[in-house]
Amino acid sequence: MNAFWAYFWPLFGAGLVIGAVTGTFTYRLKPSTSWIRPILIGIAASVVAAGLWHGPLGGADRFATRINRAANAVLVRYEMTQVQAHLHRGPLTRQILLAGPADDFQRSELVRYMNQLPGVEQTTWGADGGIPLIVEAIAVCLVGFGVGLLLAYLVALHRRYNAQWSW
Repeated sequence: MNAFWAYFWPLFGAGLVIGAVTGTFTYRLKPSTSWIRPILIGIAASVVAAGLWHGPLGGADRFATRINRAANAVLVRYEMTQVQAHLHRGPLTRQILLAGPADDFQRSELVRYMNQLPGVEQTTWGADGGIPLIVEAIAVCLVGFGVGLLLAYLVALHRRYNAQWSW
């Protein structure tokens, strides 16, 4: 499981579609009409789509479940069943928190093994937090929105360029 395909790809796709639709409507407006309002509505729609994917549609819960299962499988594989591993919550991040008895060598090696899990940003033994997953989701959705706007602009530019020809 890769974090990009499992969690971020649907967000990028939603932002891309929202950006393309927003751009299609925006670039067909008269030149005297302001473009700010439709683009702000599209940005708001992208943020709402990211929030819906993260929360009610369950993207974050599925992502956290997969990471926690993979982390526990690593602990079982290396017979470290007294150590607990879970994603940092409150807010949810891509950082794994480890807790339990282990010597210095085991601590360093568990951090190294957990960092190799796909989708994990960082592993620590403390209660540090990272960048919230919802912030990353909004950023990816806005990048998709920007790409969608760019594609809609290129289509509108092509349409305007071809409008000068009458065969």
